Amino acid sequence: MAEVDTSVLVAGLERAWAQIRARHSQVPAAVLVIAAGSQGKRLKWGHFAAGRWNRADADCPEVLVGGEGLRRPAAEVLATLLHEAAHGLAHTRGVQDTSRQGRYHNRRYRALAQELGLEVAEVGTIGWSATRLPEDTADRYADVLADLAGCLRLWRHAEPRHPAGRARNLLACACGCPRRIRVAPATLAVAPILCAACAQPFTPDDPLVIGA
Repeated sequence: MAEVDTSVLVAGLERAWAQIRARHSQVPAAVLVIAAGSQGKRLKWGHFAAGRWNRADADCPEVLVGGEGLRRPAAEVLATLLHEAAHGLAHTRGVQDTSRQGRYHNRRYRALAQELGLEVAEVGTIGWSATRLPEDTADRYADVLADLAGCLRLWRHAEPRHPAGRARNLLACACGCPRRIRVAPATLAVAPILCAACAQPFTPDDPLVIGA
């Protein structure tokens, strides 16, 4: 049954990406990939990478969805796809939406993410990287969310780490205040941790964590 579940999941992600492109024609076609999002202290929900695949003698970008993040609700998975779609839109338009070796999400990225219907918050040293799906965007994507909810049948466990390294591998995270906490990647993979003061998620300082 695992093979069937994987096929259903990938097909659901591909349909969701197609619906994003139907609403925003400059978001490029891409190869959807499910892979590990955790490595050591790093955890990411997804990434967009231009030119990673070749199809019909033409380069094609990759959209990776971290398997650990597939435990989240459909709305959060769709938010990840829209986050990466904003990077795709920047690629199509030739907009430099990140700096510092792709770590810092600048105001151009914020504008593109907002154009796609995301709510964007600034986080510590990685800029406008914290994105979430607001209610009005969720309403517009109601059919996509229902489809995704039926496809999210499996998720990946975070990579195990040696107990002795546990303290060193805790993620330093900040919210919009910014208050700061340290949390294990596996804990953060279960669901976002929201700050009670500003209602924004705690997002890791590590630039390779959660999104790219």
